[in-house]
Amino acid sequence: MTPELYLYGIFPSPGPKDLNLQGLDKQPVQTQDIDGFVFLYSEAQQVRYLPSRKNLLSHERVLEQAMELGHRTLLPLQFGLVINNWESVRENLTVPKEQDLKQLFSKLEGCREVSIKVLWDQDSELEKLMKENTTLQAERDRLEGKTLSMDEVVKIGQAIERAITSQKQHIIESIRETLNPLAIEVIENDPMGEAMIYNTAYLIPWDAEPQFGEKVEALDRQFENRLRIRYNNLTAPFNFAQLG
Repeated sequence: MTPELYLYGIFPSPGPKDLNLQGLDKQPVQTQDIDGFVFLYSEAQQVRYLPSRKNLLSHERVLEQAMELGHRTLLPLQFGLVINNWESVRENLTVPKEQDLKQLFSKLEGCREVSIKVLWDQDSELEKLMKENTTLQAERDRLEGKTLSMDEVVKIGQAIERAITSQKQHIIESIRETLNPLAIEVIENDPMGEAMIYNTAYLIPWDAEPQFGEKVEALDRQFENRLRIRYNNLTAPFNFAQLG
């Protein structure tokens, strides 16, 4: 019986040789050329892979390790893709999507994806806001201890919300002005959780990463201890390898 195969990503031909990588379920990672597209795969030990943290990290680690070994032009495939045979790949992907795949390879050649996630402490920001905005602080102090009408509650709440939003936008604009000029393409994703205010991926020239990293460090210094900036300087280009 032919084993099912788990797919990780696609390289342009001729693709890597002898990667010596370990994939999901500790299976050796192999390559297969289909119509000039080289697939990274291992034998699947499960019918369906659950998106657990362990499995997701294993999937991403295979792709990142391949890139670190010098195989930089890589189209990552979504997690959990298991196939029965290579003919199904030909019928559903390499033949109907041939031109799209080639365009993506062209777009990604010589580039890498990096990303930042920016978090702040909203309580600390509110305290900072009150110290800097004397008018708003005076209004809040004036109402403190009083029985407020619904209109008064809504009014002061909206004023504080507008000020916090403005503060957040100022930080985001500073990040955009600093990092966007270094990128070929930028994708802003939705923040994850209340503490995160910015979640963005950048497609940059491969060799421009040191300069990009220095800019991230400069932003960290600029905002002192106000922000936590999580910077990933190498990841498979999931954000920029979307088939139409």
